[in-house]
Amino acid sequence: MSITEGILTEFKERMHLGDFENQNLRRILSASVMALRRSCGDYDIYTHEEFKELVFERSRYAYNDALEYFETNFISQINGLAIDKALEEIVIDDETTTTTTTTTVI
Repeated sequence: MSITEGILTEFKERMHLGDFENQNLRRILSASVMALRRSCGDYDIYTHEEFKELVFERSRYAYNDALEYFETNFISQINGLAIDKALEEIVIDDETTTTTTTTTVI
């Protein structure tokens, strides 16, 4: 996953970081996107703000060597996005769903 300059800048501003770690931060952000897509579904960091927020949080934990605490602290948000994605993929076709009842009299 390629991280744009805009996402990188937004993350650095949030974390109050300078330009000295750009390559490391890109790697962390990219790994966070890939990991969260496995857990939450195929969200786009550029168009889905809640997913981007979760990517930034996971990246913050990774940057601070505390990644083992991320899932525990954000499980409800991870599950919420996963459920939302699963519900988006459910297609209900009312036209093909019919119920037939047959009554047999003896």
